[in-house]
Amino acid sequence: MPLLFLTAAIATASFMEILDMTIVNVSVPAISGSLGVSSSEGTWVVSSYMLAAAFMQPLTGWISRRFGEVRTFVTSVLLFMVFSAICGLATSLPMLVASRLMQGFVSGPMMSVAQAILLRNYPIERRGMAIALWAMVIVIAPICGPILGGWITDNLSWPWLFYINLPVGSFCAIACWTILRKRESVTVKSPIDITGLVLLIVGVSSLQFMLDNGNDKDWFSSPAIVTAAVVSLVSLVFFVPWELTDAHPVVDLWLFRRRNFRVATIMLCLGYFGMMGVNILFPLWLQTTLGYTATHAGLAVAPMGLLALVMSPIVGKNMNRMNLRLAVCFAFMVFGAAVLWTSTLNADATFAQFATPRFLQGLGIAFFFLPLNTILLSEVRGDQLTNATGLSNFCRTMAGSIATAVTIWMWNRRTDLHHAVLTEHVRDSASGWLAYQSHLDAIGIQGAHAFQYVDAIIAQQASTLGVNDVFVAIGLMYFVITPLVWFAKPPFTFKAGGGGH
Repeated sequence: MPLLFLTAAIATASFMEILDMTIVNVSVPAISGSLGVSSSEGTWVVSSYMLAAAFMQPLTGWISRRFGEVRTFVTSVLLFMVFSAICGLATSLPMLVASRLMQGFVSGPMMSVAQAILLRNYPIERRGMAIALWAMVIVIAPICGPILGGWITDNLSWPWLFYINLPVGSFCAIACWTILRKRESVTVKSPIDITGLVLLIVGVSSLQFMLDNGNDKDWFSSPAIVTAAVVSLVSLVFFVPWELTDAHPVVDLWLFRRRNFRVATIMLCLGYFGMMGVNILFPLWLQTTLGYTATHAGLAVAPMGLLALVMSPIVGKNMNRMNLRLAVCFAFMVFGAAVLWTSTLNADATFAQFATPRFLQGLGIAFFFLPLNTILLSEVRGDQLTNATGLSNFCRTMAGSIATAVTIWMWNRRTDLHHAVLTEHVRDSASGWLAYQSHLDAIGIQGAHAFQYVDAIIAQQASTLGVNDVFVAIGLMYFVITPLVWFAKPPFTFKAGGGGH
């Protein structure tokens, strides 16, 4: 029974963090309109949070050793509540992005410490079930996020997306402290790698600035983008050898010597890249191009979690019996098929047609997170759990942040291309245009109104063709990277060294 309550308390914080990420996705158009910025700029609200969280995740090991896992976890939850309130009070995009950055900073340790606390407190033979129970919450949050975010946006106002964290966070902090305060981990005063931290922050910040602003500034024709690219490259190139030789690295890159950790982290990042790209682009396209409300866009996104919710406990219970590499292959094949299916849909598709491939994608999620996390931690000692989960979560979060910028850029570029191609056919010498013009005349649309009407149709079709191109690229990526998981080497069992309390 204590383990059950512990899992519930830890999972609540994970639920809150992931909910806060997915709940904003469907609300980007509303937030952008309220603050008077474009939808592309509005996605900074998502990417800034992920970027800041990524910075802190590698520091999780040092912070938890210095202050204790329980104190780190509860403090992270409390500060998350504070900056959630500030996000809700934001009156401009810079203020909101700055608040989201701080919210991301304080949430960074939350996920990694949650995993570490669970694994330390569960017996080794039951750690697979611990991950399965925790993953169920990770699956439920993406279901609730889009639906709740859409409903709040349409019926209340977007600041309430952040205010709802206050009661949830209060319950989580009180419950976690009550259960875990006597189970604090041993604290150790160790130095922190300031040079490595600075190189990491400068390198990743410059990279994110380049990705977020490249499209608006015409990429490498802009001195600011060129400067950001050079600074990022130099910082990250120096960061790697520094971390490998420093006595107290901020990121333990030597973990990548372990084959299973290396392979699983790469697969986790690539899989999450595609998943996050679709999760950002799909609701944005439904609202900005097809006229969906935030609520309906959320409902179209949410079915992804339904099958995952049903299958996750089944997969967790039977992981010791299944071939984990084959399970991951199945997950990626399902992801690829679902995204390619979505790429065939157009503006005339029904709600059910949009929701069905998302429902199918949920089947893959259960076979994605659980087996990959087991493979990832299979060669990691107990005393390295926090470092390993922090590093893998850092890589995953960065992959999601990059995906947000890259997919929006690809969509804009492909939309512009298709718009130019389609516009070429609207000319007096084109038989198709002459025939369509006669049709418009027959229904009373003539002159300048006809061109305005056609321009709106072209814009819609170009946007749809552009998003379809992005989905095709992501779907094919899933099929191409599937064989990589076979580089992982069994057995995939948790190590006992440095175990739990």
